[in-house]
Amino acid sequence: MDFELTDEQVMLRDTVRDLLGRAYDPETRLKVTDTDLGWSREVWNQLAELGVLGLAFSEEDGGVGAGPVELMVVLEEVGRRLAPEPLLDAVLVPGGLIARAGTPAQRERLLPPLVAGEKLLAFAHAEPGTRWPATELSTTAVAQGDGYVLTGVKNPVPHGDCADDLVVSAVLPDGGTALFLVAADATGVSRKPFRTFDGRRGAQLEFSGAAAELLGDPAAARAAVDTVTVRAHAALCAESLGAMAESLRLTTEYLKTRKQFGVTLSKFQTLTQRAADMYVSLELARSMSYYATAALADEVTDPSIASRARLRVARSARHIGQEAIQMHGGIGITTEYPVSHYAARLTAIGRTLGTDLDHLRVLTDRVTEYHLVEI
Repeated sequence: MDFELTDEQVMLRDTVRDLLGRAYDPETRLKVTDTDLGWSREVWNQLAELGVLGLAFSEEDGGVGAGPVELMVVLEEVGRRLAPEPLLDAVLVPGGLIARAGTPAQRERLLPPLVAGEKLLAFAHAEPGTRWPATELSTTAVAQGDGYVLTGVKNPVPHGDCADDLVVSAVLPDGGTALFLVAADATGVSRKPFRTFDGRRGAQLEFSGAAAELLGDPAAARAAVDTVTVRAHAALCAESLGAMAESLRLTTEYLKTRKQFGVTLSKFQTLTQRAADMYVSLELARSMSYYATAALADEVTDPSIASRARLRVARSARHIGQEAIQMHGGIGITTEYPVSHYAARLTAIGRTLGTDLDHLRVLTDRVTEYHLVEI
């Protein structure tokens, strides 16, 4: 397999890198994340104009029709700059569900404005007291007239605070699970916004007889959620990769400039060896991130591949994040210095859609599916 990017992919990477680099120096990013919204509408509109919001969608749905590689190239740059725009939470996940499970009319109504940056969505799936993967839901859907009404609580809902419309999972009267479309400002919907420790936004959503529209065929809901979840895992790996690469760069630059006992820290062999170990962890994570992306490019959506990648990336992220702070010393935990924010984001990603232990549990549960190798 050729791991070199094409000229078009390099151009896409450099364009996004330039846009986010101009938009987010450390000081500007802190100011933006401290606003009520937590991200920049201006940057969001620029991403829409570049076609970034439409990379994952077909031309029929108003998108670009690009492959997984282009999307992961963008997400790596998002991680490199810690860009807070909700590309995954407000576009890729809920939009991917609509693209896969929605009717032609629903796709035509919702996806073009999503791609244009005019609409924000959120996927309300996780519930209080549940762990990933959420297989048993308590939110219920009851038929009423030509539609349904939903009752239940969803938390956390990433970027549910700013969503215009919601994709909500709920249990049908017959016991099956389906997806529904709900207007975020509909009667019977209340949301409690909150900030996460990595500076992002989320919300708890409570549905009390909220009017809902069935999204496509209920029989396709589970497959759509599984497919989009696998793609989300690959996206999180790519974002982590960018954040880890920048953490390592900041650390090595610091070792080259910070002096102690009259010499730079890079002269201390133990510190350079630790930096080398960080590089090894980065490359291990890179190989698994590429593995997950390559599988999607081959139209293979295997949850086992996703869990393998997430497990390795999470372990590398923990190692790199902790070492970056340790080798920076006291300045590494200050709000003003970016290293602490990279560590916080890597930690948050490591607890999104399952921790490393959750993914290890998924993999160990499938050990019996493999044949014994005897030598």
